[in-house]
Amino acid sequence: MFEGLVTAVRTLTVLPCPGRDAERFSDSLHWFPFVGLLLGMAEAGFAWAGAAAGWYELAALMAVAVGVLLTRGIHADGLADLADGFFGGRDREMRLRIMKDSSVGSFGAVALMLVMLLKWIAVLRLVQNGSFSLIASGVVLARLAQVILAERLPYARSEGGTANSFVNGAGKGHLFTALISSVLFVTVLSRFDPVAVPVLLIASLATATAVGVLSWRKIGGVTGDVLGAASELTEAFVWTAGALLLH
Repeated sequence: MFEGLVTAVRTLTVLPCPGRDAERFSDSLHWFPFVGLLLGMAEAGFAWAGAAAGWYELAALMAVAVGVLLTRGIHADGLADLADGFFGGRDREMRLRIMKDSSVGSFGAVALMLVMLLKWIAVLRLVQNGSFSLIASGVVLARLAQVILAERLPYARSEGGTANSFVNGAGKGHLFTALISSVLFVTVLSRFDPVAVPVLLIASLATATAVGVLSWRKIGGVTGDVLGAASELTEAFVWTAGALLLH
């Protein structure tokens, strides 16, 4: 059981984790929201430290930067690859080929700048209002989005890839566990707020659905880049929804 946690931590973070990996990597999907909680608490903690010093802009930057550093930037890289492939390729094969290229093109660079800027603006608003728990909630729901797409869509590359073992082994049990744990975490973090919980959940589900529909139309499934991009976009839009809710 805990082998899935080991795999989830090693897959989603740079944090060292003793133990053996799960025999089926898809079993780690049960733990994605929990790892998101750990990452979210770290990001919220750095934001709180910056806010305590009275420098809100730096606090927001620290939260966003820590999220990138603790994940090795793999989700940000996925966002850039998705933007380059989806909007730079003329057909499915070309899009997949572009997404596999390690270089970042103009679409990817613009997407990264816009999403990171949106994140900073939203987190700044949350920090100014002392809503650090909403920062953590966004990170939790971003990992839920990954599980949703892994379970609902097939893997797009016939030759396989880094996320193949996660996607092909994903089942309804993984989705159910991830959904229940995410709702529980967000409910507790938001202090049982009857408005915030559904708003944040709707924002995350809407983002995951939009990414899923686009991915299905562009490449007929998902890849590791798509899952990473979904995480980045879900964080951005959940944080934005939280900021608008406070406003």
